[in-house]
Order: sequence, then structure tokens, then C-alpha cells
Amino acid sequence: MSDDRDARVISALIAALPDGSVITNPDSLQAYRRDRAEDPDAGTPLAVVRATSTEDVQAAVRIAAQEGVGVIPRGAGSGLSGGSSAVDGTIVISLERMREIRIDAALQMAVVQPGAFNAEVKAAASEHGLWYPPDPSSQEFCSIGGNIATNAGGLCCVKYGVTTDYVLGLTVVLADGRAITLGGPRLKDVAGLSLTKLFVGSEGTLGIVTEAILRLVPAQRMPTTLVAMFPTVEGAIRAVVDIKAAMRPSMLEFMDRVTINAVEDMMRMDLDRESAAMLIVQSDESVEVAAAQIEAIEQTCGLHGASEVYATSDPDESEALIEARRQAIPAVEKRGALLLEDVGVPLPHLGDLIDGMRAIAEARGVEIAVVAHAGDGNTHPLIVLDPTDAEQRANADLAFGEVMALAIELGGTITGEHGVGRLKQPWLADYLGDDVLELNLRIKKALDPQNILNPGAIFGLL
Repeated sequence: MSDDRDARVISALIAALPDGSVITNPDSLQAYRRDRAEDPDAGTPLAVVRATSTEDVQAAVRIAAQEGVGVIPRGAGSGLSGGSSAVDGTIVISLERMREIRIDAALQMAVVQPGAFNAEVKAAASEHGLWYPPDPSSQEFCSIGGNIATNAGGLCCVKYGVTTDYVLGLTVVLADGRAITLGGPRLKDVAGLSLTKLFVGSEGTLGIVTEAILRLVPAQRMPTTLVAMFPTVEGAIRAVVDIKAAMRPSMLEFMDRVTINAVEDMMRMDLDRESAAMLIVQSDESVEVAAAQIEAIEQTCGLHGASEVYATSDPDESEALIEARRQAIPAVEKRGALLLEDVGVPLPHLGDLIDGMRAIAEARGVEIAVVAHAGDGNTHPLIVLDPTDAEQRANADLAFGEVMALAIELGGTITGEHGVGRLKQPWLADYLGDDVLELNLRIKKALDPQNILNPGAIFGLL
């Protein structure tokens, strides 16, 4: 971009937006360059717009469209696939100040701005005896806008589904600066194409979400929690498959030995460091039904060789056990830099995926910790590396690609909930196939002909 155009864009942004909304200071720009994935190729934006309204977003996008400048939408920066990595010379539109939440208890819905944290929506809903089920492990610091952008899931999605199942309506700013309203406060609405669903999971490449109408449900019953330790991964995975075949738990999570030890190092919970795998299972059915489910799950775990099984209906104990799972990624992160993956397979192939990842780790000489939403086959392999060791970094990059290829080979996906972002874009064509990729690109071109919306994310730099 020319210096003249740089100056023209910055002047236009400052003139069109409220005082203090536009950041151009080089030091301040550094905080907006990358998300939690720590993309090594992240660029430096020309400016950051800290929007407070749909109108602010519209103004910035119109200027970007007029000048042909890329726009990077950004929420809390908690993404794990480089989806909000900056590109040199672009405008980052930060939605972090847009935090309003309005609850309509009668309709069991929430009207939410994109910067609100997932946990804040849950807390607001709980004041009315309601619940917002999608619950990423990062719920305390991830934003609803980011959840919508990646169609986030979480620990409860095995029973309750993912973000798209709770999005009833959206306000979206398009690439030409128009704001459109999709869906609304209705549980049933089939007029026209399902465009609301199109924008959920589009990672800011088709439009920028500035408001969402979210479906709420009655508050979850207090769950009963079971933890089972296994001497073998194979036994744990067989237990997962059998549990899912017989019932519908509200949570079914997996941690391998590396993760167990990392969590124990950080949280000191007296976890068995020698166990190869750990399952955390919950049932939130009525007291009688939950008791029967947990008893059946305990028996199933025993049949598959569990060395220890512990169940509790105490809310504090349950929360402590779940917190161990939520802290898995931060705990492993203390062992070194991470390349985070998010691959999923049909449940019968979960064991094949984990076995294959262990073989990849051994062949490449890297450590791969595995945590998983095991009940739906969605795994989070965490490749641990020393970023200052060039050989180790190269081997980790190779392992990253081999895990992607393995998931595809097993009929799985390269991402279940973190999004493609920029880090997984090279494997998208292999996953989608030529015809489906071409259809994706046609939709992208139709809605964003200049390719200014999150350029480089999902589809690469077109």
C-alpha cells in the first residue's frame, strides 16, 4: 500500500469514527497482530478500529471497501487457528468493546453483542433460571463473536450441540458496508435460504457479526460426575464407544498421560500419574436416571480395565474435576510452545486416530499431548516444541500436517470447532475436494468480490 493511501485511510477512519476509536501507535498495534495460536507469519495492521456499535463497523468497512483495504475482524483474541492474525496494511476491527447482553426470559433468548464473553452470557442467563449451553474450555475469556465465527463447541456439546444450534438471528455487516438482519426471535423460520447458518462458522470471511440472538434453555440440572483412570488408552476408548452406544451423557472427555501429568503439575489434584488415560463423564438427568447412568458407566469402565473409578454428585467436587479438563491446554502449554490441532473422526475411528498420532509423535521425535471431547470424536492434539530449536520446529510442522492427513484418511475433519483460520488452510482442499472447494470460493466471491474480509483466512490469499 502506498504512503498516500495509508494516510488517506487513516484520516478517513479518524474522521468517521468517535474520538479514541482508531489506534495507529506502532507499540499499541502489536497487541492486535495475532490470536492465541501465535501465528509466526502474522503481519502488522495499518490501524485498529475499536468499534462500539454496528455503525462504527459499517463506517470502517465502507472506507476499506472504497480503498480496497483488507479488514480483519477480531474478538477476544482467544482463537487457536490464526483466524484473527493480522495481515500487513490491513484494518483490524476489534469488537472487544461491544459487550451488551439483554435477556428476554419470556422468549428464552439473549440479544448479545459480539464482544461479550461466553461466561458473561451464561451468568446473565442464570439470573433468570436459564442456560446458554455452548461451553468452550476458554469460556471465561472467549467472545460470543469468536464462538459464532468458528462455530465453537465445548465440553457439553456431546449432548447439547454446538454454537450454530443456538443462533437464531444475526446482524451482519457485509463487505460493502451494508448491515443486514438474518433470522430473529423465532424458533421456527424457513423463509428463504438458511443464511444465518451460512455465516456461523465463516470466520469473518463473509461478513462481520455485530449482534446475535441466542436461544437459551432452562437451567441445567446439577450433574453427577464420574472420573475413570485407565492403564491403557485402548481400554478408555473402548469404554467411550460403549458408553455412547448405550446412553447420552452430558459430558464425555478424555485426557492422555502427558496431559494428566501436566494438569497434576499445575493443579496438584492427586491424579494418578501412571494412568495412560482419564475419562471425565457427567450425567445431568434427574437424580434417579443420573444415578442409573453413572452406575452403568462405572460398570462399562470396569469391563474395559479401569484401574480407578470415582463418582460424585457434590457440586464443588464436580467443578474441581471439570476445571482439571478446562485447564488441560494451559497446563500442557507450560511444557513448551504448542502447535494446537482440532481434528475429529467418526467415533468408531477415535482409537485409530489416537494410535496414529502416537505413531506420528514417535516417528517425528516430538511430544503430542491429547485431550478430546471424546463423546463426539473431536480431539485436540497438542504438539509441544521448543521454538528456538529449528530441527524440532520442522519436525513439529511435519507432524502437524501428518495428523491432518490422518484425520482425513479416517473419514474425519481438519477442524471440529477451532476453525480453519490461517494455520490449517493448506489442508482445506484435501479435506473438501475440488468441487466443494470451488463452491465455497463462489460463495466467498459473491459476498466479498474484493476479498477484503479476513483475507488469508480459510481460503488463503485469493
